[in-house]
Amino acid sequence: MDLDLFAGIPVRDYAEATAWYERLLGAPPSFLPNDTEAVWELAEHRYLFIEVRSGHAGHAMHTVFLGDFDARISQIAERGLEPAVRETYENGVRKATFRDPDGNEIGFGGAPV
Repeated sequence: MDLDLFAGIPVRDYAEATAWYERLLGAPPSFLPNDTEAVWELAEHRYLFIEVRSGHAGHAMHTVFLGDFDARISQIAERGLEPAVRETYENGVRKATFRDPDGNEIGFGGAPV
């Protein structure tokens, strides 16, 4: 089965959110469909996008699992963002949760060490 994923994040301020997600993801958007959306390709056919939807901003919760968890979290820190929460679950899986300016939660998970 072919699969494309677009995970949406409602935001209030386009410029502020775009700048924040560029810092989080380490790159400018992959494409800009219009004046209120920005899209980043995280992996082939897997996208994260922001869209100005003020009444819904702050309610997104997404988690992306990474093979390079430690390196990615360190790179994000070098760009000036720190996780709001760091967790290690009973099974050893690790998670770092970041909150954008609207309160949307973007988590990165990693395998046990």
